[in-house]
Amino acid sequence: MTTLSPENSLSARQSASFILVKRKPPIDKTEWDSFFDENGHLAKSRDFICVNILERGLHPFVRTEAWKFLTGYFSWQSSQDERLTVDSMRRKNYKALCQMYEKIQPLLENLHRNFIETRNNIARDIQKLYDKDPLGNVLIDKKRLEKILLLSYVCNTQAEYQQGFHEMVMLFQLMVEHDHETFWLFQFFLQKTEHSCVINIGVSKNLDMLSTLITFLDPMFAEHLKGKGAGAVQSLFPWFCFCFQRAFKSFDDVWRLWEVLLTGKPCRNFQVLVAYSMLQMVREQVLQESMGGDDILLACNKLIDLDADELISAACVVYAELIQKDVSYPSDLSSSSSSSSSSSSSKEPTLISQTQPMAGTFNFRDTDCAAFSTTNPRMLLLMVFFLFAHVAPSSLSRLCYLTAWPSSPRHSVSIPVGLGT
Repeated sequence: MTTLSPENSLSARQSASFILVKRKPPIDKTEWDSFFDENGHLAKSRDFICVNILERGLHPFVRTEAWKFLTGYFSWQSSQDERLTVDSMRRKNYKALCQMYEKIQPLLENLHRNFIETRNNIARDIQKLYDKDPLGNVLIDKKRLEKILLLSYVCNTQAEYQQGFHEMVMLFQLMVEHDHETFWLFQFFLQKTEHSCVINIGVSKNLDMLSTLITFLDPMFAEHLKGKGAGAVQSLFPWFCFCFQRAFKSFDDVWRLWEVLLTGKPCRNFQVLVAYSMLQMVREQVLQESMGGDDILLACNKLIDLDADELISAACVVYAELIQKDVSYPSDLSSSSSSSSSSSSSKEPTLISQTQPMAGTFNFRDTDCAAFSTTNPRMLLLMVFFLFAHVAPSSLSRLCYLTAWPSSPRHSVSIPVGLGT
């Protein structure tokens, strides 16, 4: 776990320098294979690989395999044989989910008032996607994409379908070959990034942290935004909902940023530092023209065709600045170390104060992301497996509440599969 020290600030600045100045080539297939021994076990440390991904990125030929480790699809401790077994299991689980979905679809249509509306929204969003490259070659299969999104909506009750998910899943479909890989990678990505792109979970938290970060690092800009009303920063929610994908000039740039978010390097909640760096690009214009919320949003929407390496480097510099300001409060260093675990699990960012270091306030820690919980593949399969026999006809929830392992009272637990309407 990161402690507050000048060394951490220096490390972040060195990463920024590596990204833009030294420009080492991305990790290619030969180098990636060298990270593993003859049995497929990791020969290098996970931290070593993640730092290299931050500073250099991944070659497209490596990205598919590397992302399975970064998301948690594969364990970093697994062997090659174990990974083959896991992939086979995920394929079977996905097939079982599809079969169960086909069985319960009539129930969903009749009992869950939002299902048909959501299905129509998904179909409408997918039709808007441009599915061909400049040469006219078809890039994606819209029918398969629609099926994956519907299945995700039914199974992952933490992440209600929202506009933007269709574009995100499309990028996963472009990366991998099989539907089960697309489905599980998307589920793991959401959990690994702590649902930071989900409106009712992570987006508001990100916006609160962004507002507090501006206050801490740029008080003058913060005062201007405050004078324009609370909506000035809140209007930037599309950045987080779409995970910045509309700001870049290519899919490779989007994947480049996303894989850095998956590494957890240089810190947790790195997406907030990315948003701060983007907002700094329009800072002078906002101040000179005394822009309010709507005008700020319009100016930010013009931030397109960005280079991912430049943005990641800028965000690393912001992190270094944040750490440097943290060490200006030496009396807090001891308490920050002991309270880092609790701050990592904090749901809401707290206010600025000289008694609480900012890296703790924002959960900007070099920590492992949260473990898979309600979107655990086995849990999802278990939920849907028991659905057809246990669903209550009077329930209007998407999948209602199920009781798993009813034959064993000692292990009986109520599993909230749906959030209701």
